[in-house]
Amino acid sequence: MSYKDPSTPLQERVQDLLAQMTQDEKIGQLVQPFGWRMFDKQEDGTITLTEAFKEDIVAGKIGALYAALRADPWTEVTLETGLSPREGAAALNDIQKFVIENSRLGIPLMFGEECSHGHMAIGATVYPVPLLAASTWNPELYEQMCHAVAVETRSQGGVATYSPVLDIVRDPRWGRTEETYGEDPYLASQLAMAAVRGLQGESLDGPDSVIATLKHFAGYGASEGGRNAAPVHMGMKELHEVDLMPFRKAVEAGAISIMTAYNEIDGVPCTSSDYLLDEVLRKQWGFDGFVITDASAMNMLVGGYNIVETGEQATALSLKAGIDLEMSGYMFGKYLKSALEQGIADEAHLDQAVRRLLEIKFRLGLFDHPYVDPDRAERVIHSPEHVELAREVARQGIILLKNDASALPLSATHTGNIAVIGPNANKPYNQLGDYTSPQPAGKVVTPLEGIRQQLADAGQEERLLYAPGCRIKDGSLEGIPYALEIAEQAETVILVLGGSSARDFGEGTIDLRTGQSLVHDSEESDMESGEGIDRVDLNLAGAQLELFKQIQALGKKLIVVYINGRPVAEPWIDEHAHAIVEAWYPGQEGGHALAEILFGQVNPSGRLTISVPKHVGQLPVYYNSKRTRGKRYLEMDLQPAYPFGHGLSYTTFAYAEPVVRQINVSLAAIQATTAAQAVSDAPSLAKAKHTPSALVAEVDVEITNTGDVAGWEVAQLYISDLVATFTRPEKELKGFARVYLEPGETKTVTFTITTEHLELVTSSLERIVESGEFHLQIGGSSAAGQVVSLTITN
Repeated sequence: MSYKDPSTPLQERVQDLLAQMTQDEKIGQLVQPFGWRMFDKQEDGTITLTEAFKEDIVAGKIGALYAALRADPWTEVTLETGLSPREGAAALNDIQKFVIENSRLGIPLMFGEECSHGHMAIGATVYPVPLLAASTWNPELYEQMCHAVAVETRSQGGVATYSPVLDIVRDPRWGRTEETYGEDPYLASQLAMAAVRGLQGESLDGPDSVIATLKHFAGYGASEGGRNAAPVHMGMKELHEVDLMPFRKAVEAGAISIMTAYNEIDGVPCTSSDYLLDEVLRKQWGFDGFVITDASAMNMLVGGYNIVETGEQATALSLKAGIDLEMSGYMFGKYLKSALEQGIADEAHLDQAVRRLLEIKFRLGLFDHPYVDPDRAERVIHSPEHVELAREVARQGIILLKNDASALPLSATHTGNIAVIGPNANKPYNQLGDYTSPQPAGKVVTPLEGIRQQLADAGQEERLLYAPGCRIKDGSLEGIPYALEIAEQAETVILVLGGSSARDFGEGTIDLRTGQSLVHDSEESDMESGEGIDRVDLNLAGAQLELFKQIQALGKKLIVVYINGRPVAEPWIDEHAHAIVEAWYPGQEGGHALAEILFGQVNPSGRLTISVPKHVGQLPVYYNSKRTRGKRYLEMDLQPAYPFGHGLSYTTFAYAEPVVRQINVSLAAIQATTAAQAVSDAPSLAKAKHTPSALVAEVDVEITNTGDVAGWEVAQLYISDLVATFTRPEKELKGFARVYLEPGETKTVTFTITTEHLELVTSSLERIVESGEFHLQIGGSSAAGQVVSLTITN
């Protein structure tokens, strides 16, 4: 059979196989059930397949498996019942072998895995959450992280990951804020392209490549009230200008898969939107991969959105719109055949979806090299190199928000006793974020352990004191007296507060008097963030603010560290803490990275990718708002506590006046350059529907380290369109660069400005550049910088 011959051209292999498939086998390719339910682990670490799974495979009813190696409280897969890296690779080999040898045509399965910040499987490296990775403002480092995730995932047989999350956050009360890159579409676009490069590599059939799935398409981060999957109220112009930008750029970078969002936009659910899935994605952008639903999203068309009455209608509508694969649902398998028989669904649409999926399976090399090497999985997963990379991402992404009178860095040798207090000081799972697998004791380095190591290295471990103080959500004050006793004995208090996206891993709680672990069934979860955990407020939950106030009254040097998945709005802490560090969820090595920053071994260089409001009533508070947003509220102005792009260093930086070198000064010159580029780039432009971009100007700026220590500055370019046909944001990020400077050193940073940086979206949804004056602001945050002008004539 020619489809089994590797020398046969790809499209011929696909067509040959498709022609031999029955209708039932075609439908089966669109079905992806929960993978972990398809087998049972034996005492020797091997697996046995369930009889139901084997029957479905023989009947051709399954084309992919979702999260076969996923382990967490939801799957009920634990450290004891889950599979080690070697066992996981062997298990997926066994599953694939059965499929190839026992299905009629031997079509291999596609294994899709969760990998938001590391493969969600036993033993994998746990990296910082995407919100922290974005705070590095370092796409190259993030690309390395994504590549490492791909290495670990593919080594066990996973070929697709359901990341990156490209949603633009408009209301940080949303529980999934931690999974995103923040509030800016340009920054998200740069990181999205880095993710695609890191995950997919040079070739999909490589041993270190997995499919990048862009999600959630589209507008998911702009839901009503910050509630997960709530309706989105947004015009098409804003959708294209803001929310679709990262998806478009990631598609241009070669992304293979798109996941639809749960939400609706203007009354149309994304899962059934032929405008999004066909007109925009395929016709306008030239996307040639496959589209997958979010978990059970198709069911919502019947029960939730109520736009159809039957499962047959839901499957027909989704298939016609452009859905190719259903994640962890049953609609295609249960209703599509009936829909075809009734004439509601079109066989041509079914063939189209199957063709797309088969093509990707061939491109992945699954027909020619379906198995992986368990020895390699054991070797590469959680390797020393990956552990160090996790620490480096945390180092670069942790943000110093406030540092009055140089309260930081601390000295490991010249400071008195240090009291580490707070509910997140020594809770491993609380620093990992959602979509995390169970972790063995000792793998996760907490802030307490990281600080302990710093003091131990200096021979000063006896100076360390600890008390939990309170829990995350529990309002009990019973632990505060003991925390005050401990704080009284210290010269410096490091108060580790924040939130938790930790699901119930059976870790238990802590004795607020001793800090010892307690495990009992009735303990309430600390979880106040994560998927499905949206809040009405952004203040600290439970007794945390009261703990801060009572410790602050002691008059000690007080350092606050936030470990959390969304911004914290606590003006009293902002005013009274000597220093504030935002660590988000810093991953398994977060304790070490944080301690290195606290004690000055690492100069902080993280910058905010989401504005931090003073009060939840200010929302929305994102920096790139329209000029007409208003002036102030009765009680306060509209300025955030900490603006987008903000982050302090242990040194200071000065910017000289930027120098603009304009290349094309008129629209006529720009159009001529664009036309010429379109001709020279015709083959690539035709394939991916890229819009050619012309160089407009280059801007040079000298940056000097005016402090006493070396450090990284993140130079940021913002552009303001002063007069336009359509209302524009006050400013928009259009460039950034990390610059390392020794004390007294000066370097020149050059920003390149193209037509893409100046364009706007018209009411007809075209992207154009208009003539007029633009202001270019270059500085260390969205709130400050040197400003120069650029003018485009007709």
